[in-house]
Amino acid sequence: MDYKENILGTIGNTPLVKINALAEEIPALVLAKYETFNPGNSVKDRMALKMIEDAEKDGRLKPGGTIIEGTSGNTGMGLALAAIVKGYQMVCVIADKQSKEKIDILKAVGCEVVVCPTNVEPDDPRSYYSTSKRLAEETPNSWYVNQYDNPSNTQAHYESTGPEIWEQTDGKVTHFVVGVGTGGTISGVGKYLKEKNPNIKIWGIDTYGSVFKKYHETGVFDEKEIYPYITEGIGEDILPKNVNFDIIDGFTKVTDKDAAIYTQLLAKKEGMFLGNSAGAAMKGVLQLKEHFKKDDVVVVLFHDHGSRYVGKMFNDDWMRQQGFIE
Repeated sequence: MDYKENILGTIGNTPLVKINALAEEIPALVLAKYETFNPGNSVKDRMALKMIEDAEKDGRLKPGGTIIEGTSGNTGMGLALAAIVKGYQMVCVIADKQSKEKIDILKAVGCEVVVCPTNVEPDDPRSYYSTSKRLAEETPNSWYVNQYDNPSNTQAHYESTGPEIWEQTDGKVTHFVVGVGTGGTISGVGKYLKEKNPNIKIWGIDTYGSVFKKYHETGVFDEKEIYPYITEGIGEDILPKNVNFDIIDGFTKVTDKDAAIYTQLLAKKEGMFLGNSAGAAMKGVLQLKEHFKKDDVVVVLFHDHGSRYVGKMFNDDWMRQQGFIE
C-alpha cells in the first residue's frame, strides 16, 4: 500500500505546468513550479518543516514548546501543520494588510493569531517584527522562528526545490523567476541551479514600495523607496539575511494593479487559481521577455493558492475600490 505516515510526508515534489495563453508573446517555453500542491497550499511548507526540524536538532525547540512567528500567512500555515503533527503550540503574528481568509485559515488549524498594524516602521514596538520578538521573550519554552534571517529557510530550497526543478527540466532550465520576500526561495534555488550551471539566470520579482531592486543595483538602502503597498508576500522594508543578492542577476518591479489583474488572468486564461504573488510573477515574466530566446526554458515559481484572496483579488467590488478595474 502506498501512503504517507502523516501530512508532512506530502511536502515537495510539486509539478511543473506549462503556461500557454499568457505566454503566447514569449519565445521561450515557460513552466510554472506549482507549489499549491503542497499540503498547506504554498511553497512555505518546505522551509517551515526544515526550520522546525533544525531547531529540534540543536535544542532551540523543546518538546511541548510554543512556536512564534511573524508571517504574511503562508509560513504560519506550514509551521502550523508541523506543529500539529509534532505537538507544539503555534502563535502567528500577522500584519493587518493580509487577507481575512489568511487569518481565518490560521485559526482553523489551531493557531493563536495576533494582528499588528502594517503602516509602522519595522522597529516600532507595534510592528509584526517587534511583536513577534517580544512575545517570544515573554512566553516560557518558546522559539521565535525568524524566517527572514533563519538560514534553514534558504537551505530547504537548496535541498528540495532547486534539485526538483533541475531534474524536472532535465537540466535544461535557463532562467528562474520568483517573487522575493524573505529571500529563501530565490537564494536556495538560485544557489543550487548556479552550482549546476553558472549560466542560469536568476530573476527576482519586486514590488513598488520595496527596497530590493534599488539595493541590488546600487548597494543603497533607500528609505525613500519604502511606502505601503497592496501586493502580498513579496517585497520588504528590511534586508533579510536570507536574500543573497550575489546569486540574483536582476529584479523587475510589478505594480499592485498589474499583480492583481494577472492574478485574475491566471485563473481565467490558464485555469490556475493562485495567490497574489503569482500574478506579480507572471507579469514579471512578461516584462522580462526580451531576455528570453526560442530554446530557453523559463521556470517561474507560483507560491500559493487563490483561496486566500477570494475577498481581494478575486472580488470585483474590492478590485474597483482599489481602482484596478473600471
